Amino acid sequence: QVQLLESGGGSVQAGGSLRLSCEVSGYIDNSYFLAWFRQVPGKEREAVAAIDDYGKSNYTDSLKGRFTISKDNAKNTLYLQMGSLKPEDTATYFCAAGRSIGSPMDRYEYKYWGRGTQVTVSS
Repeated sequence: QVQLLESGGGSVQAGGSLRLSCEVSGYIDNSYFLAWFRQVPGKEREAVAAIDDYGKSNYTDSLKGRFTISKDNAKNTLYLQMGSLKPEDTATYFCAAGRSIGSPMDRYEYKYWGRGTQVTVSS
């Protein structure tokens, strides 16, 4: 069993930055991927970024250059550094974990999810 707990969300003005954290507990081995997704009410949950145990990352093309995914294995924590934020980045951001994933940006590949943290960007 894997538990995920997000933090770091909040309200920020357009152009600002936030760093989200996801504390990972439970058994994680080197077959696991960790990822960030986001969701706006009434819309499907969309991938933001994913990272494997070796540090290889994937990003949604439209977010490349503004968002950076990273992790600290010693702290069992996943991060999402978000910069140059736009009002359209407003969403609930979720942390996810899954094992032996073929498509890291596919939400259906992930078994474990956190409860999410809200990010609101005002213009």
